[in-house]
Amino acid sequence: MSVSPYRLIASCAMCFGFAAFAQADDLATYEIVLKAHKFTPSEIHVPAGKSFYVLVTNASDGADEFEMLIPAVEKGLQPGQQGKVRIRPLGVGRFAFFGESDPDGERGTIVSE
Repeated sequence: MSVSPYRLIASCAMCFGFAAFAQADDLATYEIVLKAHKFTPSEIHVPAGKSFYVLVTNASDGADEFEMLIPAVEKGLQPGQQGKVRIRPLGVGRFAFFGESDPDGERGTIVSE
């Protein structure tokens, strides 16, 4: 019994797709809480060159956002809502994040090392 090359390629592609899906769930998750116009913790340390998730909880009374300029990320959050944001691999450095309702006061940093 021989297997058609197309069926073999399709089977391999499906296996690689499942492997990539499983890897995405293995990413580290860092939790941040936004309350009273402050992020806690205001600084998180992540390994350089690896994707990760930031799980943001809005514990404030009003809607707000988790935002970054580099890389470009924006996640709107209603009061009491959690949002999970995937961050692409970062080079070594410091990357600012902030909230929309008070961009000067609601600030934090992701340190990639």
